[in-house]
Amino acid sequence: MTQPAQQGSTSLAEEVYATLRADILSCRLSPGMKLKISEFAEHFSTGLAAVREALSRLSAEGLVTAEPQKGFRVAPVSADDLVDLTKARVHVEEECVRRSVTLGSLQWEGELAAAFHQLDRTPLLDPDGQRVSDEWERLHQKFHEAVASASDSQWLLRIRRLLSEHAERYRRLSGPIDRFTRDVAMEHRALFEAAMARDPDAAARLIVAHLNETTRILLEAEGGRAEDAGEPKAARRPARKAPSPGSRVRRTADAR
Repeated sequence: MTQPAQQGSTSLAEEVYATLRADILSCRLSPGMKLKISEFAEHFSTGLAAVREALSRLSAEGLVTAEPQKGFRVAPVSADDLVDLTKARVHVEEECVRRSVTLGSLQWEGELAAAFHQLDRTPLLDPDGQRVSDEWERLHQKFHEAVASASDSQWLLRIRRLLSEHAERYRRLSGPIDRFTRDVAMEHRALFEAAMARDPDAAARLIVAHLNETTRILLEAEGGRAEDAGEPKAARRPARKAPSPGSRVRRTADAR
């Protein structure tokens, strides 16, 4: 678990929240894992109240579940939740990308080009090959935010950011799998080129396919069906053989 810097009581409480949030999103704290307030208080060298406040905030965001008389757990992941989340993301992201590609300025083009260049030059996985790199994930978020950032709807952008953050855990789980079944760098390049060409239809089509592909990989790894994610059958391509991910979505969803 990440260790926060030592600060004053108020800023340390905020740091506890930020650190726990980052560790949940990155799956350092696994879905379904029990969160013991006393252990976190000792780890962060702070009081129980600060940890309880942080966990309550995370519970309000849907990243932690609170069980009466049982305490807190990291929110579980499941195939049903992934499908629901993907459907919502597809609708919101598609609209944001259409508006952004249509309305983006020259400054937007420059920022998008810089974000793509950074992402394209950064390895997907950590050196051990078992976890998505934190730096890649940060630049991945930055690239997708840049693609959508010129949208003229701040509410859509806020919703887009919330959905993307919740999807981060699933992306982390899919990273070690999808290197065998897709060329994610090519997908990002195609999206970038469509955006720079000011082709909103192509960009919208590509972002929908990109989101659905991550979901397809996880569902098929778990014995799910690609069509459950809302992807038309004609758009699907056969999955190549990939090592079993150890039933990670199902196992973590069933953790108690």
